[in-house]
Amino acid sequence: MHRMNSLAAIDLNLLVVLDALLDERHVSRAAIRLNKSQPAVSHALSRLRLLLDDPLLVRHGGGLQLTARAREIAPQLAEALDRMRNLLTPAGFDPASGRRTFRLAISDYGAAVLLPRLIPLLRSQAPGIDLVVSQASREAMAAQVLDGEIDFAFGVFPDLDESMRTLPLFEERYACLADARALGSGTRMDIPTYLAHPHALVALRADVESEVDAALAVAGHKRRIGLVLPHWGVAPSLVAGTDLILTVARRILPETQQADGLVVFDPPFPIPPFAFEQIWHKRRDGDAAHKWLRELILRLFEDEDQKRC
Repeated sequence: MHRMNSLAAIDLNLLVVLDALLDERHVSRAAIRLNKSQPAVSHALSRLRLLLDDPLLVRHGGGLQLTARAREIAPQLAEALDRMRNLLTPAGFDPASGRRTFRLAISDYGAAVLLPRLIPLLRSQAPGIDLVVSQASREAMAAQVLDGEIDFAFGVFPDLDESMRTLPLFEERYACLADARALGSGTRMDIPTYLAHPHALVALRADVESEVDAALAVAGHKRRIGLVLPHWGVAPSLVAGTDLILTVARRILPETQQADGLVVFDPPFPIPPFAFEQIWHKRRDGDAAHKWLRELILRLFEDEDQKRC
């Protein structure tokens, strides 16, 4: 098969189509994203397969999967296109008139902490900025940032590729939540009582050891998990009227020590605090709009810390 490898012979618009196809893994969705017809995108895919001498997308299990060559190309192509956009974009960014869609990956805990602060500011200061928010495991979110599928991820990321940037937004501590009747007349709980209760665990997968269980293991203890669920937001309401104990990040719990018959108290054993971070790929460093948004998000929590002092 004849391969065209001269840059002058390549329609660079094909690279934009290829980026959308590798990201969407679906011809129709790529067509919608590019505002093109499906036949036009299918024709472009045929030309790309000829150009690269590779099928790029192959059918598997009712969908399309990337070939090994496509997986190799995807992050390099995303980075190259980002660099081209940065080159052609004015050096500054005017939030009042700029238009941009940012893709964020964040847990519902992170969404509850970040989005109520961020969205009102965006609507008032940058009405042309749109957000697409998704959720995944921390490993999946880091991989999506690395591959260029999303612009930012928020959470706890202990191990990152050297090409990733990370910026701590705030330090978070753990607290416990229980029905007031589970504590009797007190507002604290000792280790034996804590371990005697069943516990609610917020996790995407039940087989992943949480920071709470790791801290318990260091102290030589193990708790019984009576409920595993993937949603932070609903977890506190499930504790009310039960003997369950929820040990989670403090910011998601009620502001007062007692609310709706629930009591917030310190864990009866030490759990190290953690840094809640925003991460992005270094390829975005020169993107003026991206820089504006990440600095805006950082200021949200800097202002909050100053108010607490």
